[in-house]
Amino acid sequence: MAALQFGSLVKGTFAFGFLIFLALLALLPAVRWSGGGKILWWMIALAFTLRLAVGAATYFVLPIDGHKNSADDLTGFVFTDAHNRDTQAWRLADIDQNIWEAFNKKYHTDQYGGLLAISAAVYRYLSIDFHRPLLLVLISALIAALGLPFLWKAVTQLWGEKTARISGWIFTLYPESILLGSAVMREPYLMTFSAVALWGFVDWRENHNKIAWLWLALAFTGMLLVSPVVALVTLILFAGWIWFTREHKPISWMVLFGGLAVFMAGLFLFAWALNRTGHYGNSPLDILVNWTKEAVLWDTFQTERQSGWLQKLLADKSPMWHVSFIAVYGMLQPVLPPAIFEPTTTTWHIIGITRALGWYALLPALILSFVTAAGQEDGMNRRLWMWFSVFSWTWILLTAIRAGGDQWDNPRYRAILFLWQAILVGHTIVWWRETRNPWLWRIVGMEVVFLLFFGQWYASRYISLGMQLPFGIMVALILTLWLAIFIIGFWWDRKRRA
Repeated sequence: MAALQFGSLVKGTFAFGFLIFLALLALLPAVRWSGGGKILWWMIALAFTLRLAVGAATYFVLPIDGHKNSADDLTGFVFTDAHNRDTQAWRLADIDQNIWEAFNKKYHTDQYGGLLAISAAVYRYLSIDFHRPLLLVLISALIAALGLPFLWKAVTQLWGEKTARISGWIFTLYPESILLGSAVMREPYLMTFSAVALWGFVDWRENHNKIAWLWLALAFTGMLLVSPVVALVTLILFAGWIWFTREHKPISWMVLFGGLAVFMAGLFLFAWALNRTGHYGNSPLDILVNWTKEAVLWDTFQTERQSGWLQKLLADKSPMWHVSFIAVYGMLQPVLPPAIFEPTTTTWHIIGITRALGWYALLPALILSFVTAAGQEDGMNRRLWMWFSVFSWTWILLTAIRAGGDQWDNPRYRAILFLWQAILVGHTIVWWRETRNPWLWRIVGMEVVFLLFFGQWYASRYISLGMQLPFGIMVALILTLWLAIFIIGFWWDRKRRA
């Protein structure tokens, strides 16, 4: 890896070697501690290797086979945010700069400053002689892999090794997770902090272990530095978990105080980061409300502006109709048919198709999770899994509204809480294997109907394959077939029970 980067070979080798040594130092004891054995070893090895390999491949291939008018592609970056953050981290690494300046308003490309400070510190102390972006890719890959032992240990204790195995493989191999873990992005950090927080919560609830507070403190500190909103959302998840599984026991005042402290810190840090320009208001609540309104309207406008057929479709419609349509469109991103048929380079075709296939493979199990939750025999488990399903889909919907129809921001925001989606899908698949519930294949059938119609629509648009149906008629046909599948499935189940 060091030989692939220019600059001093000796210094480059030392920098990469030192980070790999730290990776082994962290991962070896973590795997032994979690008790995952060979399966977990394979997961971690693949998680780390795939992310590092994809990061290196895109770094060297995109300048050759990317978009020639894109500064990101020409410098080997998949994500604009990663490119901007890396550029500012390299500037901040200058010995005359204070790394704490990462939290200053002038360094606005990293909204919260934490990841920028980490990146600048790596450059300053390990690569001040030459700009080596792959060092930061290596760290992202390591952080992403480090979440697996915590995921394994928590899920195994609560729901068994079968669920842990499937959830772990999803966490390891999901394409969006791999792509984000191969870049200088917040998401791999947040996924791992979520896994650490999960284990801390489980260790506190199930084992009454005092060291659990250390894990929770570590996880929430990391979240507050990298993205305070994730700390807030995780607290909401845990609060619901406690509420729906409570056994009429009083909650410790220390727990309430700690949760409130993290919530308030997250709220103020989040509002501070959003209001760097100072025009959203004074109080945190005003800032959040005003920023959310402006962000939703702006992303909706951007989505429509970039698509002629969307402008035509949504003409003369009310603002609520615009937002509702864009929200549904956002939940379907990255849409598979345009990833296949829209003209682009080979590298971007591979990236686009792989990302879309990953999301559409996950989608049926996420939808079925409501059926899985309702099918739990134990009332407490039923409430808990229903809460996980509602929580996950609420986040998916909110991120779709926030990001408009953007095929990059929607999946990226959605992946911030990917840990919980992986667990939900893992549990759903285990339940389906035991029950062989027919609704999974019915949901898959609905997805196939959607993809076939939209696939033909995009194929007729880009390669003149067949006649292009009017968009409204196509949507009506899809909804009619969905309704037919639902009614026939419901009727068949009633007939079989009778």
